Amino acid sequence: MTITAGIDVGSTYTKAIVLNERNEVLGRGISQTGFKLNVVSERTYQTAMQDAGVSRDDVEYVIATGIGRHQAEFKDIHVTDLTATARGAAHLFPRTQTILDVGGQTMKASRIDESSKVLSFRLNDKCAAGTGAFLEKTAHYMGYATEEVGPLTLTSKEPVPISGVCAVFAESEVINHLSLGTSPAEIMQGAIESLVGRCVQLIRRVKAEPEYTLMGGILRFETMARSVREQLKSEVNVPDPEMVQYVGALGAAILGHRRLEKLREQGSSADAGTAQRAQT
Repeated sequence: MTITAGIDVGSTYTKAIVLNERNEVLGRGISQTGFKLNVVSERTYQTAMQDAGVSRDDVEYVIATGIGRHQAEFKDIHVTDLTATARGAAHLFPRTQTILDVGGQTMKASRIDESSKVLSFRLNDKCAAGTGAFLEKTAHYMGYATEEVGPLTLTSKEPVPISGVCAVFAESEVINHLSLGTSPAEIMQGAIESLVGRCVQLIRRVKAEPEYTLMGGILRFETMARSVREQLKSEVNVPDPEMVQYVGALGAAILGHRRLEKLREQGSSADAGTAQRAQT
């Protein structure tokens, strides 16, 4: 059995996946990233290997991605998160043409071709109002944990508009709505729809075409995908809740198998690829 791993060191969470040669998930691991990127990378990778029931020697190739990919010392090579998410999205939904990835600190939209090559991409402006951090901050301000956001928004009937163009102004709107007695559910859903508006703008800037595939921790909230569907007036793909945060790590692990195939075609070995990592 040929085993590879992908490690996605994101700004908020670090995720790892271990795959077999049929691209079946053997094990996973997830941790809050924090600021010791090399430590959290190693810990998350260890968790994924334990979950898979394999040892470090069993894993033939490791590819790192994400903002902290350079800090994963055990990697063989690294790739950009755009490359990894494109591969992961296309594996889960082969007809994907447009990808929206909403993370804790970043938001990215990209358009890919039939071979999963990135044709164009756009990143959000440097403002928390365009990321998942805004939703988490809004929830915490009202006394709710992040895990409670999904159930809370499902009770919303008339969301209030949150029109602030930056997190500071948006927070002022949240405070004002609370002072007027607006329910937390309506405020939370209003914050989600504000974020979705920014998502849709970003998607349109890459000349988006269906199928659309959405990913990132914020997509755990059912109303987020529903709002994107309504604003795009199109169906969208969303991975299963247990996979929605792992698409980048999945894509990296899949690319590991492709890299091994190329090395073998060249008469090389995974060890030779490891020795060349500094030139890759």
